Amino acid sequence: MPKKPAPDLAATLKAIDDRLAKLEAASRPAAARGTDPRKYWLLDHVARSGAKGGEVAYGGSVTTPTGEQYLWQRQAGGKDLFARDWQGVDRVLAALGHPVRLAILKTLLEGRQAKADLERIAGLGTTGQLYHHLKALEEAGWVRTLERGVYGVPGERVVPLLAILLAAAG
Repeated sequence: MPKKPAPDLAATLKAIDDRLAKLEAASRPAAARGTDPRKYWLLDHVARSGAKGGEVAYGGSVTTPTGEQYLWQRQAGGKDLFARDWQGVDRVLAALGHPVRLAILKTLLEGRQAKADLERIAGLGTTGQLYHHLKALEEAGWVRTLERGVYGVPGERVVPLLAILLAAAG
């Protein structure tokens, strides 16, 4: 009986390696497949977390026009986010849903924190309207009274605010 020729070892190893690579690629989450690690570094990190239901993350390192630096990051499992009660979040988001309130926040982040600076914001009619908007922003945690007549954005809210603006801008 004739012997079958011995398979080329290099070709066999290459075939095994190719098949293994395909199997590993198929087992990765869809978001991580074929992503450019320089462009999608966050997606690669999230995919490696292995969290059931995925993961959502954001963060930033920001220097404001006044030179203050803020570092912040946050992540949560997708499963946890869907299981949470979303009540109460509407109030926090609604506080951002007015152009004058966004102008107040931008003005504060630019370093103009006195009541007199805020009264000059375009579209703001009266001092009463200013206090109405400041109250809504304070109740939602976006603004804090630093001293009488002086306001600021709490440090722990700077990056989340900018992340929301980035997400809303598309």
